Amino acid sequence: MTPAIIYIIIFAYLIGSIPFGLVLAKTFKSVDLREIGSGNIGATNARRAGGWGLGLATLACDVLKGTIPVLIASAISQGNENGLKEVWVALTAISAFCGHLFPVYLKFKTGGKGVATAVGCFAVISPIALAISIVAFIIAAGISNRVSAGSLAAAATLPISVFWLNQSLMLFGCALLISLAIIFRHKDNIKRLFAGTEPTIGRD
Repeated sequence: MTPAIIYIIIFAYLIGSIPFGLVLAKTFKSVDLREIGSGNIGATNARRAGGWGLGLATLACDVLKGTIPVLIASAISQGNENGLKEVWVALTAISAFCGHLFPVYLKFKTGGKGVATAVGCFAVISPIALAISIVAFIIAAGISNRVSAGSLAAAATLPISVFWLNQSLMLFGCALLISLAIIFRHKDNIKRLFAGTEPTIGRD
């Protein structure tokens, strides 16, 4: 069991490191996302570079980077007592998330902000908590007309929802760590939001 989980955690990081946005943009649009718009390799910048099709494809791939390894970790750790399943699942989620932020294939640089991969992880870990965060995203993005505001609202809501619904300090800690990392990766967006210069949806 333990060796298998260790392999899954390593696998989670390696699949999380795959820069799907960069690969898809180069393959179908012959552009380097790092040289366009915000320079981010995630779905929002992919949409800027190649339209909604490229953006949605990147989003789906980045979500699956979290979903697949966490599903595997959850399956192979079934039956563990004393909260070990939650430990393995949390570590796997964090590993996949860190892969997206610090991809080994890009020398640990120019990773994404982690929102989509976090969505994939918590779709397995706590789907109702994720649904609450998505509602927070929709409300904040709708009111502000800015994707970044929605992402920040979702990140702030996630750990609270996970703790409330799952009653697990391990899963709460996982959600809190991921949420804080997402907020930190949005530090430039936060500055622009306060300055009133953050691009609006459809005009970025």
